[in-house]
Amino acid sequence: MNTVDIIKQPITNELEAFRELFVSSLKSDNPLLDNVLAYIKNRSGKMMRPILVMLVAKAYGVIDDSVRHVALSLELLHTASLVHDDVVDESSERRGQQSVNAVYNNKLSVLVGDYILATCLKHASLTKNIKLVELVSDLGQDLSLGEVIQLANLSNKEFSEEDYFNVIRRKTAALFAAAAECGAVAVGASEKEVKSAASFGEMLGIAFQIKDDIFDYFEDENIGKPTGNDMVEGKLTLPAIYVLNKMNDEALNALALRIRGMNATKDEILSFVETVKKEGGIEYADKVMRDYRNKALDLLPEYIPQDIRLALTAYIDYVIDRKK
Repeated sequence: MNTVDIIKQPITNELEAFRELFVSSLKSDNPLLDNVLAYIKNRSGKMMRPILVMLVAKAYGVIDDSVRHVALSLELLHTASLVHDDVVDESSERRGQQSVNAVYNNKLSVLVGDYILATCLKHASLTKNIKLVELVSDLGQDLSLGEVIQLANLSNKEFSEEDYFNVIRRKTAALFAAAAECGAVAVGASEKEVKSAASFGEMLGIAFQIKDDIFDYFEDENIGKPTGNDMVEGKLTLPAIYVLNKMNDEALNALALRIRGMNATKDEILSFVETVKKEGGIEYADKVMRDYRNKALDLLPEYIPQDIRLALTAYIDYVIDRKK
């Protein structure tokens, strides 16, 4: 079996049922809305967050309707946030295809994102578990706050790893932490198990985001975005922050500030990318990512079912070894 098959093996039937629930949740009698929702469904990814919810749930109990509804709620919240993020970032691509706002327009994208968010809240309520509703709500706040902090950083003249991790802990890491925590809460895991699951998800999410940031330094049609795309949007990630602090070069710092202010040319961005690669930024980020991978592994309990432990270990390895 390949890595993805190992990940899915313990929850094959449950995942198929989840996909059907996901598809049925994004439908409308309104033709225009239904058309946009169909476009979004056709672009849906590998369902990594719902898979994490279900694997953690099965580590400590039995997957039931509560687990399915909270997994769906989190995936819908994630989907809505991506639709809104593309509007905020003025992005024209998502997963190698045109973004919703590029195909339709910003107004419709915002409204459809709102509709998906409302659907998320509906399914959170269907868990009939107030703790799960709180966790989904907290995640929504974290994702929004992460975007606000990221926007505020565009005017920041410092290049701080602390600021970088503060953003991703509010965004990608928060999403994975919530997925793992919700899976544990939904099946009545102990307080210690819930806390451990949340920490596991956070470490996993940080590793996931660092891998995404490394992708930005290499052109690959499989990734679905060109080299330096984050920098076009004014975002300086871990490889760049490391090199800027390591070199402390006045000219390079000035260029980084122009990039952050979205005033740099395409050639300047490409030159900056090459400097970061030449000065060891990728190797540093890769090492940090693998450190978080090891922290996640250390949080896996020995006593959970062996197939679940193997699946979660494969999940971690997939996050850091994936090609897109």
